Amino acid sequence: MAFTLKSTAFSNEETIPDKYTCQGNDISPPLQIEGVPENTKSMALIVDDPDAPNGTFTHWVLYNLNPETTELREAMPPDERVQGTSLQGMNDFNRVGYGGPCPPSGTHRYYFKLYALDTELDLESKATKTDVESAIRNHVLAETQLMGKFSK
Repeated sequence: MAFTLKSTAFSNEETIPDKYTCQGNDISPPLQIEGVPENTKSMALIVDDPDAPNGTFTHWVLYNLNPETTELREAMPPDERVQGTSLQGMNDFNRVGYGGPCPPSGTHRYYFKLYALDTELDLESKATKTDVESAIRNHVLAETQLMGKFSK
């Protein structure tokens, strides 16, 4: 089975419902994970918008996810530690946890990138996307992504 990331809220390359954006409840969407590779020690999720006017904008950083995880529930709390050992980092709204799509204009793409890793990351909570990307270098067993679109 291929390593995949899906959502019951929206399909790949489809519109993210308002509920998961700044125009709605601004909560994280439900995500389903399948086909985690053998020997995976942890997973990391980074959600970002490459279409932001001032460069890529980070909406969510989640790491040290247990490799047995098959879903991330809707409305993950903005706590530093969630779902057991998982840690949440800082998004570009300068908050811990998920910050939904909120483009100033036009249609933006939001990439939910999931990485299967051969290690747990030696990072404290509140790590940034840059911290996580640096820590996962040379440790990625597989990666998958889900892309959703949103416009105001």
